Amino acid sequence: MIIDIAAIIVVLFFAIILHECAHGWIAYQLGDPTAKQAGRLTLNPFKHVDPFGTLLLPGILLTLRFLGLNTFVFGWAKPVPVSFSRLRNPKRDMIWVGLAGPAMNIGLAVIFSLLLRLNTERSLTEILEFAVFINLLLAVFNLIPIPPLDGSRLVMGLLPNRYFLSYSRLERYGLLIVILLLYVGLFEHILFPIISFLGQLLGVRFS
Repeated sequence: MIIDIAAIIVVLFFAIILHECAHGWIAYQLGDPTAKQAGRLTLNPFKHVDPFGTLLLPGILLTLRFLGLNTFVFGWAKPVPVSFSRLRNPKRDMIWVGLAGPAMNIGLAVIFSLLLRLNTERSLTEILEFAVFINLLLAVFNLIPIPPLDGSRLVMGLLPNRYFLSYSRLERYGLLIVILLLYVGLFEHILFPIISFLGQLLGVRFS
């Protein structure tokens, strides 16, 4: 049991870390060295831990869930710093930087689904299925077009300039908006059906 929990934590941590590293790496390729200079293009988990979003909040939500409350457990890593003004083409390139994280998670989900087909150990099956699920969850969740989630970078890159500033101002309320949407059924009614569909395309069914 302890080994399974440890494996799940490792899968979750590296799904989040690789997501963040992908943002920084693509930004670096497109002219912004901010993440590299900050030492964030690394798999060292301690470089990516956000005390509240990675440790405190998930811990509280997990405790409430174990106590019988129907809480949605979520969290986040420390965002990789990106200076969009340093990108070679800021408005266009912010789209690629934003999509890099979800693309990484989708790629990881594909890899884990292929490993699942080769696996014969039942104990490993649950971990691999979780790995597929959590990576699809991170990809789909982050594509929600609410600042500061990654989907908002796609919207900002496509919006006419006259709407850009008004839309970006939503970022100060973004976390609150997302939490409210989660608790009125965003996950059950929208996100999970999408994740389930993508899982089926990869040959994985989530109960």
